[in-house]
Amino acid sequence: MDNSPDAPFVRFQDAGFTYDGKAFVFQHLGLEVPQGQFLCLLGGNGSGKSTIAKHINALLTPDEGQVEVFGKDTRDPQFTYFIRSNAGLVFQNPDDQLVATLIENDVAFGPENLGVPNPDLRQRVSAALEEVGLSGFEQHETFALSGGQKQRVAIAGILAMDPAILILDEATAMLDPRGRKGLMRVVRQLHEEGMTIVMITHFMEEAARAQRVVVLQEGQVRMDGAPEEVLVRAHELQELALEVPFACRLALALQKRGVAVAPCITDDTLKEELCALNSKM
Repeated sequence: MDNSPDAPFVRFQDAGFTYDGKAFVFQHLGLEVPQGQFLCLLGGNGSGKSTIAKHINALLTPDEGQVEVFGKDTRDPQFTYFIRSNAGLVFQNPDDQLVATLIENDVAFGPENLGVPNPDLRQRVSAALEEVGLSGFEQHETFALSGGQKQRVAIAGILAMDPAILILDEATAMLDPRGRKGLMRVVRQLHEEGMTIVMITHFMEEAARAQRVVVLQEGQVRMDGAPEEVLVRAHELQELALEVPFACRLALALQKRGVAVAPCITDDTLKEELCALNSKM
């Protein structure tokens, strides 16, 4: 990454934010995201997920406490451009993010505004489209794409800016199951290549693929840990109106019927448990 920070990370320190000056979306929030982590934020409506995402991108700044991104105070205007250039935010509806008719022009928009020279610009566009599986689509029109393809173009536009952090705010919410799977493959690949990912989702199967899950309630951290630790806490999740992963629901149902299976959070792990159990019979 050009002018990359030495240690990309996010830190909320006793942070508070209010839209109206009265009711706090979150207050006294402490949260850290280390470099290279894949973090998933879960929570019901009004829990503060999207507001937190916008603080990581410096679209919003705290009213209390401090938010640091790459070690820079987000309230300091001299760092705003740097933070927004290196913490890319992808929204729920790709139509809100696409700005050009042709794909190559849309992907080039961000880095061009960063002042990337033309030879490098074309290379970045090609590399970003390859990263999201859309090589050869440069001359396609954005309006003719499927929802999943549009979202991948939106991500390519962020990747062409060469960010250190990718923030996904319900980016799969408007996609069909096939589109969600395709987008998650891209996200997992980016993480495997070293990118820091902060993902907001209400799909538990997606949360199960993260390294760490933080569950929010009214702007406060209710649960924080590995998916295997958090997503099996069925009763607590249900209290927060959050679904339990299908594999976990099935595993718990089997346990009640006396089947000796461990709690699972993905279909693959549940299959492995059942196959191992079957081999012992």
